Amino acid sequence: MTSTLQEVYQRLLAAFGRQHWWPGETPFEVLVGAVLVQNTAWQNVAKAIERLKDADLLDPHALYAVPTEELEELIRPAGYFRVKAGRLRNLLRLLVERYDGSLDAMFATDLDTLRAELLEIRGVGPETADSILLYAGGFATFVVDTYTHRVLARHGWIDFDADYYAIKDHFESGLERDAALYNEYHALLVRLGKLHCRKKPKCDGCPLADLLPDGTPRQPDE
Repeated sequence: MTSTLQEVYQRLLAAFGRQHWWPGETPFEVLVGAVLVQNTAWQNVAKAIERLKDADLLDPHALYAVPTEELEELIRPAGYFRVKAGRLRNLLRLLVERYDGSLDAMFATDLDTLRAELLEIRGVGPETADSILLYAGGFATFVVDTYTHRVLARHGWIDFDADYYAIKDHFESGLERDAALYNEYHALLVRLGKLHCRKKPKCDGCPLADLLPDGTPRQPDE
């Protein structure tokens, strides 16, 4: 499906333009945002990050030193704030205790090793780990999310029961290994998912509508 992957990318880019994602000013802000965005909309995360900025806490050592209850209150706008405070502290523990708070040192680690370290952290799954690696670290590792799965499955390019790693391999085996390409492609798929490939599909005006099998989205039982 290499040609289709390239065609899909070009169609999305022509329709939506470059997405300038991830909207973080620093790699550390992106790292924090990757945890806070779990199960919520970005606008909620932006409010939480703004509160951290106002408190001058967007620094690994400073944020790690914040008491848990204070951290929970600061990130409350992101939702699930108690759970996310714990997950964020787990991630900060790796960054501060193993890499002395240096993102340069952490991202100097090879991709496979660092990805394994991130996945050992409670509350950091494959999507969060790959988001950190791609958007904060600049590693060429494709991020898969619900939108990605939905777009590909409805077009018949993957099975509905395809797991995270099957979809990830689908992209990485069919595209040039390039972080900038992965970054833009994932962001464009998110845009497509929000505008058209919703839970209830809105195919009118979708730049990929004519690629649907038989002109309609596939269903899980097909």
